[in-house]
Amino acid sequence: MMEYKKSKRVTRFAAKNQNSTVITLTEVTKSYTIHHEKPTLVEHLINGRNESFNALEDINLEIKKGEKIGIIGPNGSGKTTLLKIIAGITSPTMGIVKTSGMIVSLIDLEAGFHPDLTGEQNIYLNGMLLGMGKKEISGRIKKIINFADIGRFIDAPLFTYSEGMKLRLGFSVVVHSDPDIILLDENLGVGDEEFRKKSFNKIQEFFRKGISIIIVSHYLDFIKKYCNRAIWLDNGVIKRDGKPINIIGQYLRSQ
Repeated sequence: MMEYKKSKRVTRFAAKNQNSTVITLTEVTKSYTIHHEKPTLVEHLINGRNESFNALEDINLEIKKGEKIGIIGPNGSGKTTLLKIIAGITSPTMGIVKTSGMIVSLIDLEAGFHPDLTGEQNIYLNGMLLGMGKKEISGRIKKIINFADIGRFIDAPLFTYSEGMKLRLGFSVVVHSDPDIILLDENLGVGDEEFRKKSFNKIQEFFRKGISIIIVSHYLDFIKKYCNRAIWLDNGVIKRDGKPINIIGQYLRSQ
């Protein structure tokens, strides 16, 4: 079981968009405490019953408007944790997070849904949670429904949906929300093969626009092709930050 350590040095607020900076992280650390149910005698003598570790440590990062950033690194290096902190899904233990503009996260697509509401009602609920107005959602709802390919189930309560249907609906709402910043984890699984192709094409559209995108990926060729900046995370710290071709080359040589 894990719990968050608390600290008085946690700050999160929307920043004024100065010099086109949309995200700033200052001395951000994320720590977890692991509770050992049955610690060994040595563990008990050294650590007591608890053990802590830093998923992220002293992260300083500035992201400009329109940057396309690929986050690389081995499993467990803190990549998804970094996205969740930027998205506001989880809070840092220490440090300051500043953001500017609408951020949408393709990490937890079911967040904000209510099981007793219909698909259409959940579109309005989730859309408003993302910062869209009711009139704005109404103007896009046909596109959202058609893209999600839910069919007649759009008028059924969400608890009757399959997992794939809920993910498709969540993805469709997010990609039609006209965001300023998109956070994307490659581990996202959305529907069947046909819908995954459609989703990938939609994501490619965002890469061609002037919005900021941060993607966690092990597909290094994708990052070299679509991103203009790469950040290499290792053991919760930023090891390298720069042009994708340089950072990826250094990363591969370290393997």
